[in-house]
Amino acid sequence: MNRRRAPVPTPAPVLTRAPVPVLVLACSVVGAAVVALDGTVLTVAQPALQRDLHADVGQVQWTSTGYLVAVASLLVFAGRLGDRYGHRRVFAVGALGFAAASAGVALAPGIEAVIALRVLQGVSGALLQPATLGMLRTAFPPDRLAAPIAVRTAVIGLAAAAGPLVGGALVSAYGWRSVFLLSVPPTLAIGLLALATREPRSEEAEAETRDRAVHRRAIHGQAARDRTPHDPTASGPVALDPLGALLLAVSLGLLVHGLAETARPGGAGPGALACAGAAVAAVALARHERRAARPLLPPELLRNVPVVAGVAALLAASAALFGSLFVATYFLQDVQRLDPLACALRVLPLALLMVLGAPLCPPLQRRFGPRRTATAGAVLLTLGVLFFSRLDTTAGALSVGGCSALLGAGFVTLMVTATSVVVHRAPETHAGVAGGLQQTAMNVGPALGVATAALLLALVPDGGFVPARGAALPALTVVAALALPAALALPGTARRGTRPEPRPPRPGRRSCVRS
Repeated sequence: MNRRRAPVPTPAPVLTRAPVPVLVLACSVVGAAVVALDGTVLTVAQPALQRDLHADVGQVQWTSTGYLVAVASLLVFAGRLGDRYGHRRVFAVGALGFAAASAGVALAPGIEAVIALRVLQGVSGALLQPATLGMLRTAFPPDRLAAPIAVRTAVIGLAAAAGPLVGGALVSAYGWRSVFLLSVPPTLAIGLLALATREPRSEEAEAETRDRAVHRRAIHGQAARDRTPHDPTASGPVALDPLGALLLAVSLGLLVHGLAETARPGGAGPGALACAGAAVAAVALARHERRAARPLLPPELLRNVPVVAGVAALLAASAALFGSLFVATYFLQDVQRLDPLACALRVLPLALLMVLGAPLCPPLQRRFGPRRTATAGAVLLTLGVLFFSRLDTTAGALSVGGCSALLGAGFVTLMVTATSVVVHRAPETHAGVAGGLQQTAMNVGPALGVATAALLLALVPDGGFVPARGAALPALTVVAALALPAALALPGTARRGTRPEPRPPRPGRRSCVRS
């Protein structure tokens, strides 16, 4: 009797998906580092730019202000674009646009062209920055997100620390235009690499797609007929909400512009007027978002306590850090009469602790949880600002370096932990908006801290540059302490990666059990 042999199952083809997360991490890290480097090297190049283009101080300041306003006003909308069209595509557009704008600034004939191209560079940076986090969210499992975010943070710290040195060397040797040419090759390379890389889909996204399909089949009857075209739960592409995006852009743009104006001598009046306009636009945005069927800022994201707490912690921490560095620069250069290089060496421990401390944050989160890790970072940051506020004219390199080390250790711990929570705890369908909110906090916070420090320095004209005699650093200590309640609101334990639950058997079919 011939027995039919069971066919040997053909193994399914294995897709080589391992390189995709590595390429995504490379794009994310290089993109974030280029933006950080561009901001620091420009400060060194501005005096040479002013002399070469025969510009006044106000015009030169707009090369920074125009960029900041464009970035801050568009970050959340850019994140929403990534949620709808794919973070890889939006990242590629932002990187290639950043490369083109940088090359244009290097060839600009006058200061007006530089300002316009810097605004275009800001628009491209806004497209690029949230996508660096959105791509990580889709490429890595939730329980492995902390490590790539730590690598990204360490490289940002290294780029920010190296910026003044690289910028000074380039400006001295080749002129200010070489600073902008520096950004062209890496952004062009990662833009083309992002176009060539397949958009990864995590298990969570695939499970969510399956759940939506099952849900649509379940309600295909009367519920499907009752569904209205504006039902926010209906399937379809992510809504963009143009009016909400416009109101948010106006609000954030006016806020950043107002804070930048406030930091200028004699700019308190125009700055206050711009901040008042930002408040009006924010009220209009809140009214619109409550009535919109598919708002730009999803209610489930704004009700997500870990996400909101993480953004608040980043806002307070970045304001305290950059405001303190603003005061420290005047203290070291105008009071202690140090040159820029000696000033940079005094605060070098801050950059070193950011670079060396970032890789230690993921194991700390796994062992102690985000809440205790972030709280420890907030405490270190607050102590750093507090000790800095007690320095007088006799402060030496050891005292300044110790305060800088506390600032760096506290900020990197809080930044890595809060960013990991924001990216991890946000729904993947809103990963771009969550990344946009995180980047908005990291852009608005420094402007808020510098504006606060500038106002309080002006109140004590005789001794304001000496930390122990002024009011700026004590106020920034309070700002840093505001990160503590936000850190305490973070999750107590790190959430592990979740697997989709097994789907129930379809009606009318018996489950098959193999012996």
